[in-house]
Amino acid sequence: MSHVGVPRGTVRKRRSLALLTAGVLTIPALAGCSSDSEGTSRGVPQDIAPAARDRVADGSTVNWAVDAMPTTLNAFQADADSATTKITGALLPTLFPMDAAGQPKLNPDYLESAKIIEREPKQVVLYKLNQQSVWSDGREIGAPDFVAQWRALSGKDSAFWTARNAGYERIEKIERGADDLQVRVTFAKPYADWRSLFSPLYPKEITGKPDTFNDGARTALKNTAGPFQLKSVSKAKGTVTLTRNPRWWGDKAKLDTLVFRAVAPEDRTKALADGTVHITDVDATTADRIALALRDGSNGQPLTHGPGADLTPAAALRSWALAHGSDEEQAEIAQAAREKNRMAVAAYGAEQKALRGYAVRKSLEPAYTQLALNGESGPLADDRVRRAVARALDRQELAETVLKPLGLPAKPLGSHLALAGQPGYKDGSGALGDQNTKEAQALLADAGWTQGGAAEKPKDTKAGSEAEKKDADDKKDAEKESTEKTGAEEKKTDKDEEQAEKKADKTDKDEEKADRADDSAASRAEGLYIVGQDDKPGAGPVQAPDASTTTRVLAPSQAAAAQSLALLRQSSAVSAVSEDSATAEAASKAAAQDKATAQDKQPGGAAGAYAPLGTAAPAPASVKGPLGKDGKTLTLRFVLPSGPGSQSLRGVGDRIAAMLEKIGIGTEITKVPDESYFKDHIASGDYDLALYSWPATAYPATDGRPIYAKPEPATDGSLLVEQNYTRVGTDHIDQLFDQAVAELDEKAARELMKQADARIWAAAGSIPLFQRPQLVAVDKKLANVGAFGFAAPRYQDIGFTDRQAAGSPADRKK
Repeated sequence: MSHVGVPRGTVRKRRSLALLTAGVLTIPALAGCSSDSEGTSRGVPQDIAPAARDRVADGSTVNWAVDAMPTTLNAFQADADSATTKITGALLPTLFPMDAAGQPKLNPDYLESAKIIEREPKQVVLYKLNQQSVWSDGREIGAPDFVAQWRALSGKDSAFWTARNAGYERIEKIERGADDLQVRVTFAKPYADWRSLFSPLYPKEITGKPDTFNDGARTALKNTAGPFQLKSVSKAKGTVTLTRNPRWWGDKAKLDTLVFRAVAPEDRTKALADGTVHITDVDATTADRIALALRDGSNGQPLTHGPGADLTPAAALRSWALAHGSDEEQAEIAQAAREKNRMAVAAYGAEQKALRGYAVRKSLEPAYTQLALNGESGPLADDRVRRAVARALDRQELAETVLKPLGLPAKPLGSHLALAGQPGYKDGSGALGDQNTKEAQALLADAGWTQGGAAEKPKDTKAGSEAEKKDADDKKDAEKESTEKTGAEEKKTDKDEEQAEKKADKTDKDEEKADRADDSAASRAEGLYIVGQDDKPGAGPVQAPDASTTTRVLAPSQAAAAQSLALLRQSSAVSAVSEDSATAEAASKAAAQDKATAQDKQPGGAAGAYAPLGTAAPAPASVKGPLGKDGKTLTLRFVLPSGPGSQSLRGVGDRIAAMLEKIGIGTEITKVPDESYFKDHIASGDYDLALYSWPATAYPATDGRPIYAKPEPATDGSLLVEQNYTRVGTDHIDQLFDQAVAELDEKAARELMKQADARIWAAAGSIPLFQRPQLVAVDKKLANVGAFGFAAPRYQDIGFTDRQAAGSPADRKK
């Protein structure tokens, strides 16, 4: 899903930004498993057909498919998306791009060095710039560019419509160092994730004034500093064209031209066959077609798939007989059908022949899919019910469903804050425990959900129908006429009865109102999401602080823009499930402590004791039908996207529903249009269960906090959730994030993040399922491009290994 143009007035009203894609935890699906701990986890390597630069030919043009034309080229605006990220990556400085292990790595094209030179009394970072680094107009990159970007993103000037500013608000001042190539940044408060700043770095001509920042950079970048420069943006053609930057001081770009072309996912197979794109993300169906094309091309056998492949000999004979029969009308119909099928087979065959020129590069995308549990209200406001949901899930089965058919490692994810292969990764799912049906049933029983609960009368509602109330009233009137009472006694009796009747009427009306709301929510038509795009409440610019307000810190990571690729290709899984008993015990105790703390109470959450592993709460040996309580069945609204690219996601949803049914939780699955899935459901909180994704980050202390921060009441009475769409959080989790982001010792900061992750698991608001697969179709003669995994592309190294391959599309089809 991609961001459409958002009215600026709407953007300015937003309070926070949910970028990415990245889309959003549960227990391991393996009983008694022990798995990857920090230092032993292994990520899936990138698949980019690496080649030395001397083996890559100079020249030619490559077309790279994106989901849609970027709505802005300013990566710091609310509607920046994955196309924005790809394009700016080739045009602008990224000081610390992510490497193959998911860590920030100094970029020598722009920096000679960058390090903390002072810690007391304040943190000071000294950047030493590459002496050759210049903007495309010849001006040196220097301190004025850093200063302008800091002022634009600090949140102190509301004229700049920024979507993310975390880290910049901690800067106290920026100065020129010993010379023009040194930039000295002093922080008012320590900031561990300082490497996340100034990437991408824009020239002062863009960030120096609100007009150029807000509007000028949306469609044009006159001044750049990358291996490529912007040549043109054509909405009519759906293309953004880049050419070599003649002032680039690094390794010369191998390609003459790099074109980013908007191609809808459903049109990509044809675009590959036509040779109009050379690189594109694909779904499993297109990947299968390419694999079949390569197989068929090598064995020379007739196609056994595609149009007409399922035609039986008997059906073929009948079709021939009808086409050549004496019934002219039937013969004409049969001949037309046979001709249509013949043309479809020929077209399919031609496409398959063309697809032999491509390879599918496979890895795991730096993003993960989660099950989100809305803890704001309803049954899931009780943490025991959320934990029961989590403990019912077989995450191993879910991971295998998506990843195993693709030949990718099928392991459930064990962390909210790191992916397998990253230095900070450790499986923290032991804070909840393994999949265990009996434990899940015990938690539900402890929360009051029982087999006979649906038949019980609500405890807080006065029994009796309106007809019964009327009969009682008539009886009172008759008794009143036939019995003499004192005036005082009559007044007292009438007053008491009137109050009781009003109370009963109010209860009945409240129930009717709740029922109407439930019916309305269940019948609404709705749609799909990818974290990081669509209108999100409160996702907007930072307002200038005054005496009564403080600067709002918004989510920063540029990785979030990658989320625009998310749910339409949702699948995948990664690593490690481990059961660290000490961690589990500590996390369980921590969860109990959080529960006992009044300020940690979840918004809208119902009180309920945490039932630890081995709880003695009663649970039925088997469950037949949904459980109930106070006359209501335990049924959760499960919202899923209905788009053609979300089949895999819906398959995962169906399996989850079947797992919950085994413990007595019913699910009401609602499939809604993709375009409103996030906006009308996830962001607004109109769901109980949902599937969406979040991107990986090298800066979990900064980027993870708004996702898991405890929701707070806003001044208008609404709930400020930032990016925490599950509405589940605690003060202690917030404190751990705050400590980590100010901890300059990297090892200590990672330990704090592990503690935070254990607490997030224990809260059971979101359950990581698996890392998504990354499938990229690439011209077989192209090198240094494909499924990059964690790493950022080196655009200057991409090119053809065969000089002839750099020719026409017809040449490439041979």
